[in-house]
Amino acid sequence: MTHFFATSDNPTGYRLEDLLSEIQRELVRRSNKIVADKRNEARKVLENNIEILSMLTRCIQLAEDSTRAVNSIGPATGSPRIGEA
Repeated sequence: MTHFFATSDNPTGYRLEDLLSEIQRELVRRSNKIVADKRNEARKVLENNIEILSMLTRCIQLAEDSTRAVNSIGPATGSPRIGEA
């Protein structure tokens, strides 16, 4: 199983907000390629992408808020700061 998130077992992993931000950047790049296409299908895809980007923005904000909450407990010491190991 692939693990993406940073943990004591995977210190080089990613924060959720970083992964979501990268997905958001990629979606912006793809959307820029179709923005001038006037076909109905392209318009629909662009409309969907704009809505997805809005949702991703909210998800990133929530993930950042969670990171701040966990970080307020103190620095990582190897064991989970919240929850169980």
